[in-house]
Order: sequence, then C-alpha cells, then structure tokens
Amino acid sequence: MPQPSVAPLDLLRTSFDAAVAAADPLQIVAAHLPARPRGKVLVVGAGKAAASMAAAVEAAWPDVPLDGVVITRYEHGLPTRHIRVVEAGHPVPDEAGEAAAAEILTRARTLGEDDLLLALVSGGGSSLLSLPVDDVAMADLKAVTRELLRSGAPIEQMNVVRKHLSQIQGGRLAAATRARVCALVVSDVTGDSPADIASGPCAPDPSTYVDAQAILARYGCTVPASVADHLQRGVQGAIDETPKPGDPLFARVENRVIATAHRSLEAGAAVFAQAGIRTVLLGDTVTGEAREVAKVYAALVREIRAHGSAPAAALRPPVALVSGGECTVTIPPGVKGRGGRCTEFLLSLAVELDGMAGVHAIAGDTDGIDGSERNAGAWLAPDSIARARERGAAARACLDAHDAWGFFDASGGLITTGPTRTNVNDYRAILVA
Repeated sequence: MPQPSVAPLDLLRTSFDAAVAAADPLQIVAAHLPARPRGKVLVVGAGKAAASMAAAVEAAWPDVPLDGVVITRYEHGLPTRHIRVVEAGHPVPDEAGEAAAAEILTRARTLGEDDLLLALVSGGGSSLLSLPVDDVAMADLKAVTRELLRSGAPIEQMNVVRKHLSQIQGGRLAAATRARVCALVVSDVTGDSPADIASGPCAPDPSTYVDAQAILARYGCTVPASVADHLQRGVQGAIDETPKPGDPLFARVENRVIATAHRSLEAGAAVFAQAGIRTVLLGDTVTGEAREVAKVYAALVREIRAHGSAPAAALRPPVALVSGGECTVTIPPGVKGRGGRCTEFLLSLAVELDGMAGVHAIAGDTDGIDGSERNAGAWLAPDSIARARERGAAARACLDAHDAWGFFDASGGLITTGPTRTNVNDYRAILVA
C-alpha cells in the first residue's frame, strides 16, 4: 500500500475536522424533526450544541411559529430569531443555568395535549440544565459537582448523582408536561443512551437513590449535608424516585439520537481511506484513565512497528488507529493541573513512544474545548518531545504534574478550533507509517 502523499499532520487534522463536521447540528437536525403539531411548539434544550440546534430548527421550520429557550455554555451562543439562547456555567453549574432551567420547567407545564415540546439535548446539558431540588442550594450543587469532577468518576455515574438532585433531569422534564415530547439528542456518552446524555431530561431513568449514594462513596466524594440528607430521604422512600422505564408517561415521548461518536469516527476514518491508508476503528466506547489508555495504545503501536508483516493484514503499516469515547483524568489533592483528557492521553502516548519514528497522532474533544484551557486538543510528532525540551518542558515531568497543556504549548502542538457547538466526545487517531 502506498504511503500518503499528504503530510501526516495535515491528514490527521483533516480527519478530526471531518469527525466534527459529521455531528454539525446545522447539517443534520432538519432530517430528524418530527411531524408538525396541531398546537403550539415550545423549543427547549441544553448542551454545548443547544444554540446550533436551535438555529437549525429555525432554518428548517421558517413558517412554523416557534418559541422557547435553550441553554448553552458561555461563548457558545449563536444569533436566533425566536428561540432565546441563554449562556451558563459548565462544567460547574451556576445561577444563570438554574434560572433558565426553572423557566423551561414552568413553560413545559403550560402545554396541552395538542402541543409539542421539542427538546434539544446534547453533551454538557447536565451542568447547564441545573435546577436543584428545593432542599439543595445551588452552592451545594456546585460543591458536589466539583467533587465528582475531581474524583475521576465516569460521566454516566456522575449523572446518576445529578439526576437525583434535580427537579428537571432524569425524565422529570417529560413528566412535567401533557404535550407530545420529541427530544433530538446529540450523544456524548459511550453507548448513546438518552438516559445518560445531559442526565436524560426526557428519558426514563433506571438508576436509583441507592445508586447515587453508592457512587459518591465509591469515589470518596465529600458532599454538603443537604445533599447527603436528600439522598438518604430518597433511599428511605420519603421522596419520589425519578420516572422509570415502563412508566406510561413515556408513551408520548420519543428520544431520537441524531449524532453519535461512532458516526464521527467513521467520517474521520474515511479521510484516511481516501488517502490509501488502512484504518482500524478501535471503538467509540474507550474509557478509563487517559494516561493508562495511552499505554495500551503505545503497546499496539510498538507491535505494529516491530512486526509489520504479522498475519493480521489490517495492522500492517501504514495504518491509522481511530477511536473515541471519554477517558478520565484523576487529579490528586494539591495538584492544579492544566489541560484535559485528550492532551493527557497524547502526552502519555508521547512518553511511552519516546520519539518513535514514523508515528504521528492527534487527540481532540469534538466540542472544541479540552479540559481547563481553550484548546480542542493537540497533535504529536516524533520530534515533539525534543521541541518541548528545547523550551524547558520535560515530557515526564509535565505528565507527573498533569500539565499536558504546558507540554504541548512548548512543543507547538496545541490545536485551537474555538467552540464547535456540537459534542460527540473525543476523537483520537494514531498514524503509523
């Protein structure tokens, strides 16, 4: 098989851009809209893609009277004509999101049976659509969110806790209205379950208060007394559970997953195929500590480089290893850290490969923001460690300090896209020449 004629880093960046484009709401929402109702249409939503989804609805239904409000992350808004866009806090919720979520719940309760509640749901909605239960203050919800983020708990388990502290998540938005409900969902979680995405405001919730308590204990989270008391009352049956699978209310509710990580991986893989490079999809459900996942990938790369004539023809170089999912980064107490799970994965890969010739890689968050900084991710080349060292950044020391951003800033490998206004999790590609 011929080597690619395009420079490896250009090819990697083109593949990442293709993965993001495959989940662009402005391109995909129109095909998934439901039948127009006899009554009113109230458009609500929350997530990093909320503004672009709202704009797409307005473009697709120019002659339908629309009204509503959606919540997105700060600096992720777009101009809209009829659907109001509110910007709020992420990943830690804030009062702007709380007020908008309360408005959404109040307005959903006014709809009748002939109306349509069109919910635009995407990743990030768990913090943006934050309306805590009456006995938990927003300050306490912020505190437990910070604990969960620090703990390294997978997003699905974080959301179990958040659903049981919310008036609107865990299917409660759908339960609050008499209208027909259609939720258009852009998935940012492994498995693409609407119950997990943005904490499932319109989906039945199979989890329980007992599960929420167990997750906080498993990850050693210290929570405010109001949170502990509320969950304990739920365990004792003093508070109603979230609506469960099989509840008759969901007969009038539909959750349509319109964008997934796997579809974006396929779009990214197609770029390599067009360049004449074998592509192996390693799955869209990769989870675990980012630095540990990178060690497994590095072992696979070493095997491919050392035994390129192995019987597994798909792994003979040149080959692109493409994967998605959502890894985690656990920050020890007292360590600030800079970066996110994509750059930490890539830095760990750099340390393991130690400048191996012919290996280039990219890792980025499809929402355009990787962790604590403003970059989407980074790229890695055989000389990245040497270039960073010239500017005083040692790869191993940066990894130990959870300062992946500092390493790639020094190596010149940061990728900055700005907000993409979509989110189908992470995109990773390793090109072995």
